[in-house]
Amino acid sequence: MTSTDGSMQRIPPFMSLGSARSGSQAVTMQAKAASSILNQPNSVDSQRRVNVSRETRPATAQRSFMDDLDDSPIARQLISENKRRERLLGRKLPRPSRTRILTVANQKGGVGKTTTTVNIAAALASAGLNVMVVDIDPQGNASTALGVEHHADVDSIYDVLINDFALADVVAPCPDIDNLIVAPATIHLAGAEIELVSLVAREQRLRRALDTYAAEREKTGQPRLDYVFIDCPPSLGLLTVNAFVAANEVMIPIQCEYYALEGLSQLLKNIEMIQKHLNSDLVVSTILLTMYDGRTNLAAQVAADVREHFPNQVLGAVVPRNVRISEAPSYQQTVMTYDPSSTGALSYLEAAAELAER
Repeated sequence: MTSTDGSMQRIPPFMSLGSARSGSQAVTMQAKAASSILNQPNSVDSQRRVNVSRETRPATAQRSFMDDLDDSPIARQLISENKRRERLLGRKLPRPSRTRILTVANQKGGVGKTTTTVNIAAALASAGLNVMVVDIDPQGNASTALGVEHHADVDSIYDVLINDFALADVVAPCPDIDNLIVAPATIHLAGAEIELVSLVAREQRLRRALDTYAAEREKTGQPRLDYVFIDCPPSLGLLTVNAFVAANEVMIPIQCEYYALEGLSQLLKNIEMIQKHLNSDLVVSTILLTMYDGRTNLAAQVAADVREHFPNQVLGAVVPRNVRISEAPSYQQTVMTYDPSSTGALSYLEAAAELAER
């Protein structure tokens, strides 16, 4: 989708991400320190070894320590990340002309649905856009990552779907990120699939709740939501159907492994059924490659296959395997606040910027 509104938001200079020059400065300082250690005349033997090594190497093969350092994999990664940070500095994100509601879905578990939901939402909110995350996964992992209470005594999205609570009564602000609110999930959602079966307009309940909430915000003078992200369970039950009916876009995270591709065709068939019978406006707008391991041929092959079949949907940004992304939820944070200088945070910032500019 293209954004036509002239109102723009600026991603703040990523001081917390580390300067775009910090990586190269670190390399230079490491090189100087190593060079000084090699050239210290404290030991005659060490100096003799240095001289011998210089004498025995052919003149054409002599290289400085800095040359060797610049060719190392770590140095190349730092240089690449610095260039990517520089491209993000001062980037303006367009505010969409209407609220974009994205369902983040994949029937396979462990592909990064929740991680993608919370980190892209956090990145967009950090840029000044108004974002809401709706957690309809009974595990409540998105609520955990965003630091929102979701124990059994908390009013949650379950009460919205089953007990007709207003969405305004259950949303809570994310404590770490401004402009980001959350409709939490509780363990009660585990039985919601069965309870929804007997309810009137069971597939439309989330959509009606979102429409009512948007009207209330407008009536009370609150700013319009720019993005709503719905985090789905790894299934294609009534909760996921509610998410598809409520949304106008689908985002599919795909793990760069073979099993992740097996269920994709079935997911797309289900989306086609939703388009035909319940929500003709629904489109698969975004596919994000996650858990990419550049050291393996399999990851590269899966990425190439997905890009070949979905050239217009796949984001250019790729999320690698990164330990910081995995650690962040244990501190009830997104990687954006847990370690904003990490490779994982940088990748999700790129993905968020690319999504916003579509």
